[in-house]
Amino acid sequence: MAYETIICEKENGVATITLNRPQALNAFVPQMNKEVLEALKDGERDGAVRCFVITGAGRAFCAGQDLKDRTPDQKGSLGASLREKYNPMIRQIRQMEKIVIAAVNGVAAGAGCNLALSCDLRVASEEAKFIQSFVRVGLAPDSGGSFILPRLVGLSKAMELLLLGEPVDAHEAQRIGLVAKVFSAAEFAKSTKEIAETVAHAPRGIGLIKRAVNHANLSSLESDLEYEAYLQEIAGRSADYDEGVRAFLEKRPPVFTGK
Repeated sequence: MAYETIICEKENGVATITLNRPQALNAFVPQMNKEVLEALKDGERDGAVRCFVITGAGRAFCAGQDLKDRTPDQKGSLGASLREKYNPMIRQIRQMEKIVIAAVNGVAAGAGCNLALSCDLRVASEEAKFIQSFVRVGLAPDSGGSFILPRLVGLSKAMELLLLGEPVDAHEAQRIGLVAKVFSAAEFAKSTKEIAETVAHAPRGIGLIKRAVNHANLSSLESDLEYEAYLQEIAGRSADYDEGVRAFLEKRPPVFTGK
């Protein structure tokens, strides 16, 4: 299957989805949302695929939404965008039995960070950074972040990351439970491949492990995704959001007014 914004390769039981907009730090545009979901569904149907890896081309994993598509005069409905483009990806990752590994090669910010968190396992290059950047542009967390992040790092740490929006480097991410393993940049691709192939050749019970954990922990994910969309619609109509996007695109600190 040909894609415009991602690369999908299948080998030895592993489907590797590479977000491929390196010039934009692999930030999401609608076509990339659509293609990631298509690749996940295709791999779920393919009996030869036992495991997925999601990673990024170039120096970033994913910088979240491409804010050039979210300027004040063309932002549209942020709630509808989540319901139509982001939530289906998160749902697909969590609900299917096959294991999904996030191979975080560089910066993972906003929805890109939460895409990684939604995966079953995260490995990181030493060059990776995780940023809950929503507060920087006047938004609420989305893509399941408000549900998943506290379950990974605890409520207090999650609030710190969300409220301050500070970057977390790879080793700190491992210490607080965001990632399982950290590798040097030179060893990252090889080590990720080894882990993915180990998972791909594990017994069928590995999928049942995921089902059991999901049954115990993710029963309210659906309602949380919907509530995030509701809150993001409110945030997207604020003057602070418009200022946050302008400031980001103009590469200056935002001046928020609380309106």
